[in-house]
Amino acid sequence: MSSRQSYLSSSPATRQYVITPADADLDNPVRALYIADDGDLVIEDHGGNVVTYPVVAGQIIPFSPKQIRAATTASVIGWQ
Repeated sequence: MSSRQSYLSSSPATRQYVITPADADLDNPVRALYIADDGDLVIEDHGGNVVTYPVVAGQIIPFSPKQIRAATTASVIGWQ
């Protein structure tokens, strides 16, 4: 397990921040995503794969993406 994986999976999140979708890498790694408003969540993983998910408010996505792409229409909060 890499140090990044260990950090992201070894303890609960301690910080949160609103993510502004952009076609750029996230400034800070997140442990999970909280969906504040319905819409599409377009994420890029660390392997370069881009997937669009229809999401609803209140949903928790237990995933650590590389990017939250600009095409995202949902409001997203990152848990770090």
